[in-house]
Amino acid sequence: MLLFYGLILSCGLASMVSAGVFPNYHGQFDFITWDKEKSLHDYESTKKWWEIAAFYQIYPRSFKDSNGDGVGDLKGITEQLPYLKEIGINATWLSPIFPSPMADFGYDISNFTDIDPLFGTMQDFEDMVAKANELNIKIILDFVPNHSSDECEWFQKSIAKDSYYKDMYVWHPGKIIDGKRQPPTNWRSVFRGSAWQWHEKREEYYLHQFGKKQPDLNYRLPQVKEMMKEVMRFWLRKGVAGFRIDSVAHVYEVAPNSLGDWPDEPRNMAVNDPDDWSYLQHTYTVDQPESTQLLYEWRKVLDDFQQQHGGDERIIMAETYSPIEVIMKYYGNDTVNGVQIPFNFLLITWLTNASSAYDYAKAIHTWLDNMPNGKTANWVLGNHDQHRLASRLGEDRVDMMNILLLTLPGCSVTYMGEEIGMSNVWISWNDTVDPSACNSNPNIYEKLSRDPERTPFQWSDEYQAGFTTAKKTWLPVALDYAKVNVEEERKVKLSHLDIYKQLQELRKQPTLRHGLAEIAAINNNVLAVKRYLLKDYTYVTLMNINDNRETINLREVFSDLPEEMIYILVTKQSENKIGTRVRISSVQLNPKEAVVLKSLTQLATTAGYFVYYIHESPKNKIV
Repeated sequence: MLLFYGLILSCGLASMVSAGVFPNYHGQFDFITWDKEKSLHDYESTKKWWEIAAFYQIYPRSFKDSNGDGVGDLKGITEQLPYLKEIGINATWLSPIFPSPMADFGYDISNFTDIDPLFGTMQDFEDMVAKANELNIKIILDFVPNHSSDECEWFQKSIAKDSYYKDMYVWHPGKIIDGKRQPPTNWRSVFRGSAWQWHEKREEYYLHQFGKKQPDLNYRLPQVKEMMKEVMRFWLRKGVAGFRIDSVAHVYEVAPNSLGDWPDEPRNMAVNDPDDWSYLQHTYTVDQPESTQLLYEWRKVLDDFQQQHGGDERIIMAETYSPIEVIMKYYGNDTVNGVQIPFNFLLITWLTNASSAYDYAKAIHTWLDNMPNGKTANWVLGNHDQHRLASRLGEDRVDMMNILLLTLPGCSVTYMGEEIGMSNVWISWNDTVDPSACNSNPNIYEKLSRDPERTPFQWSDEYQAGFTTAKKTWLPVALDYAKVNVEEERKVKLSHLDIYKQLQELRKQPTLRHGLAEIAAINNNVLAVKRYLLKDYTYVTLMNINDNRETINLREVFSDLPEEMIYILVTKQSENKIGTRVRISSVQLNPKEAVVLKSLTQLATTAGYFVYYIHESPKNKIV
C-alpha cells in the first residue's frame, strides 16, 4: 500500500488542487471545518441538486399500464410517482414518449415535439410533470439527436428535395462498380448490414447508423443544429429538468472530401461476420470531435434557458460507450462547460461473474482518477440496453451492487426493477420484437436482443404482475413475478427493496453526501470503500464478491479507523444485526455478504491531513 500525505494549508489548498497534487479531489466539503451548529441545509445549498441525486430510468412501455392495452403509458407513470418518492428517487429519465412508428420502440421519432397516442396526450404529460413537481421529483426526457424516423415530415421533405430540407439528412448517389450501383462506403449499421439504404424516389442512398427506418440527420447543416436546439427549448418550456442524450458517439461521421465522398472503414480482423457492426473499426463514424463540441453547444442552450427563467439547474446526461479519454472530454474544458453527467458504464461493461475485487477497484478508480477536477462522478448498474444486474452478475450480488452504487461518491442511476432484483426474461424467436435481434436469425438472436431486460415491471403477485389488466402484454411478464415484486418485498425484511430503501436513507448522512472516498481491493474476493468527512462519522462498505468465507483486518487497509465500529446495514447473508459492534481487526464476511460499518463517534479524520491512497497488491496493481 502506497501512501501520499499532503499537509493542508488553508492558504495553499486551491493552488495544490489546481496543480493536480491531489488528483482525486472533487468534493466541496472535504477540507472545510464541518460546523455542526449549522444545518445540513446550509451546506447543501451550495451543492447542485444533481450532484448527489438518485436517478431512476423508466422504460415507459413497461412501467405501468393505465388503460389495459398491455403497454405502459404516462398516466401509469403518474400513478406510480409516489413509489419513486418512497424509494428515495430525486429524478427520473424516460425513454422516448414521442410520436413514432415504433420500428425501434420510440427511438425512431416522427415528431420531436409531441406525445405518441400510445402513451397518452400532451395534457397527460403536463399532468405528470405537475405531479412530479408536487413530489419534488424531476423529469428528464430522452433526446435522440442522431436520426429521425423515415416517416418524419423532415425526411419526407428531404426526399422531395425541398430547398430547406434537401440536405438535412446524409445522402449520396453511390458509386458504380462493374456497371452496378453500390453504396458509397462499406460502413455497417449497429443493427447489422449496410449502413446505407437506397431510396427509389430520390434515387440516392441515405445513411442510417441504426435501423433503415432511422435515417441519420446531417449536423454539418446549420439548420439541423438549430432545429434540434429548438426541440430542447420546447421541452424545457414544458418544465423538464434536462435531457438524456442518446448515442452521442454516432451523431457525426467524418466530413466528406471535396467530391462529397467518404472513406471506407478498416477491417476488424477479430470478427468474421460481415453483417456485424464490429466487422469494421469505426474510425470515421464514431467519436468524431464535432460530437463533443455539439454537446458543449447543447449545454449552452440549457444554461441560457437557466439564465432567462431561473429555477434549479437543467442538466444533460450523455450516453456513450466510448474510450475513457473521449468520455472525459464530455465534461467540458477550461473554457467551456460540457455535460453534467457523461454516463459511467464501467461497472456494467468491465465486470462479469469472473471479476475479482481488483477488477471492481480498477473500474471505480479508472473513472475517479481520470475525472477532471471539480466534476461529479456517476455510477450506473443497468439500462434498457443491458442485461439485468441479477442475470449479469447473479441474484445473490444484487444487494451488494446496490450498496456499492449508493455508497460511492457522486450521483447514482438505477434502471427500473434493479431495486427489486428483477432478472432477464427469456423471449422466444417468435416473440422477439427488438430490431437488433429481428435483423439476425434464430441462431444468434439471443446474443443481440434487448427484449429480456425490457419486460413489464413487477408490482404485485396479482394478474400480469399488477402491470396491466390486459390479456396480453407487449412483452411477456417474468415467470417469477409472484415472488419478485414490489408488494411482496415491502413485507420482507432484508428483501432487495428493503435494503435499497435503507441505503437511500443512509445516503442522507453528510459523510455519504459530501465526504471523501478511498477504494481498496483487500484481496481477490473483498472490496472495501471508506467514506469520511472531517468531524463526522466514518463509514466502511465491505463486499465479499465470491463464495469464500473471509476474515478482514481493516486496520491493515485504512488508517484513522477506531478500534470498533457498528453494523449500520446488513444483507440476508449476514449473521450480524444492525447495531452490533465489531472489532475492525477481525471482521468476518460470509460468501456474497455485503455490509456497511459506521464509527461510534464523529472523527476528526486525518487531523488536518489529506491522504490520497493508492492500494496495490503484489500481483494486481489497482491504480
